[in-house]
Amino acid sequence: MRGWPAFGPAAALLLLVAPSLAAATQRTHVVTIEKMKFGALPADVRAGDTIIWDNRDMFQHTAMAKDGSFNVDLPAGAKGKTVVRKAGAIAFMCKYHPGMRGVLKVAR
Repeated sequence: MRGWPAFGPAAALLLLVAPSLAAATQRTHVVTIEKMKFGALPADVRAGDTIIWDNRDMFQHTAMAKDGSFNVDLPAGAKGKTVVRKAGAIAFMCKYHPGMRGVLKVAR
């Protein structure tokens, strides 16, 4: 244990707490689907954040990324979620209603 005092208990505590600090920065955003449209998309999405898709229509919808990174099935009145894993512009659409589309802009 000769090297341990050089780091001290504070460094050991930091090693234990660091993973939870990273998780604390992840956020949850809500995208509402209503009147056959995706609502306002959040402007501050980062990789690792969660998107809650809230289908308030009386029709089934999906939120399907064109690159395959997510595909959420949303029966009428249901909510679904996905975690955005990568940064970039992610084009998505509803597979049942191809006119419903958007681009989720994800920062690092």
